Amino acid sequence: MWITNVRPWGREPSDIQVEDGLISSVVPHDPHRTGDVDGRGRLALPSFSDVHCHLDSNRVGLPFREHTGGTGIWGLVMNDREHWREDPPVAERTTSLLGRMIARGTTRVRSYAQIDADCGLERFEGVLAAKEAHADRCEVEIMAFPQAGLLREKGVPELIDEALANGAAVVGGIDPCTLDRDPVRHLDIVFELAEKHQAPVDIHLHEPGHLGVFSTDLILERVRALGMQGKVTMSHAYELGNVDEATTRRLIEEFAELDIAMATIAPAQQQHALPLADLTAAGVRVGLGEDGQRDWWSPYGNGDMLDRTWQLAFTNRYRFDELIEHCWAVASRGGATLMDPALPRLTSTADRPGVAAGDAADLVLVAGDAVTAAIMDRSSDRTVLRQGRVVADGLELVG
Repeated sequence: MWITNVRPWGREPSDIQVEDGLISSVVPHDPHRTGDVDGRGRLALPSFSDVHCHLDSNRVGLPFREHTGGTGIWGLVMNDREHWREDPPVAERTTSLLGRMIARGTTRVRSYAQIDADCGLERFEGVLAAKEAHADRCEVEIMAFPQAGLLREKGVPELIDEALANGAAVVGGIDPCTLDRDPVRHLDIVFELAEKHQAPVDIHLHEPGHLGVFSTDLILERVRALGMQGKVTMSHAYELGNVDEATTRRLIEEFAELDIAMATIAPAQQQHALPLADLTAAGVRVGLGEDGQRDWWSPYGNGDMLDRTWQLAFTNRYRFDELIEHCWAVASRGGATLMDPALPRLTSTADRPGVAAGDAADLVLVAGDAVTAAIMDRSSDRTVLRQGRVVADGLELVG
């Protein structure tokens, strides 16, 4: 098939040929060529990868509820626990939100699925249902996630083990010191499950300053000892850049050496995180996600990764086009490398991957004079392709 009259990464008008789900060639636009998809002069960009979201907790599309969450992680966990059953079934909510995300340009997702003594596997099964419903439109990786910790309630490690045996692909961990208060035992369980199921690990880290660095160093020790280079992601890690310059430099170097990936949600406290441009320059894989989306934790999040790409640029205080365009690269192919470490990673803020011969034909065609303009304007004039097939147009699913 041919996608005609598009501007890959804002360059000259081109026609893109697709064969077997891959881009086979990109040639100058020929106005006489008959195309299967008319780009109408829009930008052609790699589709988004949301690599940090909680599909199972979302309330997108439901009536607004007053925020009732307490302070701290545990207060928010308990507030969600008190209310989540008041909403429609998890499978219904997750399937609806995943469709909304695809319609706005996301074709790869790593979703947390909460597993604890209260919900058991019910929320995991809801995310699994959404994955199956949209299997032809989106690649979904499910993380078995102990949102309330692994040690505070009985039976949680066994539930995580069961989920991993039944479709979960990633082992989750969370705040080994502040939540479970036994970082050695917590991480022992996480890495034992990862070894048993030959699964990657993703650690949710909210811990502040020196404590966050302490937990991170324990994780780095295990990666070295177990030979798990390229199989561990640090999510959030808001405060790892807030200790001192030498520690920031050391962590970036060790993340690069051990191929530790990072998933950010573009938090307001971005100035305390490890610097995005420095991580990229070191060859560290970095992806972007929306986290919770209008749920019992927070009213933020709407299923649109283009909005979150704008937020990544804004919270980093980027003004130059190269850096703002880099945010799209992180939100698309950067995240894809978290799910598939074999993909070529970004090595500079000038990298513009995803629209060359040999790349998967996972694309967003979007209106805009330039990539920076598209991120600022966030037009609804979008066409989304997954493996060369149109799966959404004008913010609506196709087929």
